[in-house]
Amino acid sequence: MMRRTLSAVALSVIATSALAQSSEITRHPIPDSDFPILQAVEIPADATVVYLSGTVPQVANEDAEEGSADRYGDTAMQTQTTLDSIRSKLESLDLTMGDVVKMQAYLVAPEDAEAMDFSGFMEGYTQYFGTEEQPNLPTRSVFEVAGLANPDWLVEIEVVAVRP
Repeated sequence: MMRRTLSAVALSVIATSALAQSSEITRHPIPDSDFPILQAVEIPADATVVYLSGTVPQVANEDAEEGSADRYGDTAMQTQTTLDSIRSKLESLDLTMGDVVKMQAYLVAPEDAEAMDFSGFMEGYTQYFGTEEQPNLPTRSVFEVAGLANPDWLVEIEVVAVRP
């Protein structure tokens, strides 16, 4: 009987240990790359997943004429104000940028440009992800789209976060 009780206790400890380990987010970097996104992320079944709606740029220059490209800024500025807004939304939900596990970014080519400004997007993005203060990276996709709801917007970003 004592032997059976010890076996049951040992199995219980192993199961509890496995459950505790499985409740952590596992982030898989891209092998042999320093590009600031993840290859994959594993989210445990008991985690709370939070989907944030698409977030768009905020007015960067109040003095700029309504309808002018200067009002919201270039792609880098629009990425920054959009990510600032996402950070505020996450904070209101007791989350941080470090809790973001997936991002989808939609970019419009600036006027008179042949394609989206990916380097401008990365300039804004790398201020929020993969930094010394916030080293966590999300999985991410970036899409070039023909337009967004406001013709002055060049950026819209959706994120998924996980509550630790």
